[in-house]
Amino acid sequence: MKTLRRVLYILLQCTWGFPQTLLGLTVFLCNLRRRHFLYHGAVVTEGDFPWSASFGLFLFVTTRPMRDKRHKGRIPCFQMARCLLVHEYGHTIQSLLFGPLYLMVMGIPSAAWGFLPCFRRKRQRGAAYSDFFTERWANLLGEWVTGEKSMQGAVI
Repeated sequence: MKTLRRVLYILLQCTWGFPQTLLGLTVFLCNLRRRHFLYHGAVVTEGDFPWSASFGLFLFVTTRPMRDKRHKGRIPCFQMARCLLVHEYGHTIQSLLFGPLYLMVMGIPSAAWGFLPCFRRKRQRGAAYSDFFTERWANLLGEWVTGEKSMQGAVI
């Protein structure tokens, strides 16, 4: 049953989620020398990126996740990276739900929340990354599907 689910996951990401999977394949090909592994059917690329992202079938997870000063010493970096992986996997489930609309409905708002200075300032004043709807939902979906802990409440 697990194998069937993974095959279905891959098939749907490559068809219904084609736009974001094609973008992910492009980023993957640009990062061939980095470490790769499979996670619940997704292809994960790990590196010292200043960001993490999910593009359909492809996940890109930083090995040096940013953390608010309040988290240093309490959450080991490797554990935060694992929570981030679960979070990014949650975005792949959003990709399955929204298909070709994912980049417009989830991807662009998520990127804006992560990178626009006005939102960064809001997080610097204490807003949790998961305060934004796309991120909170990705955490919940990632935890629900994988059974692992995500980055709920992390201030990054």
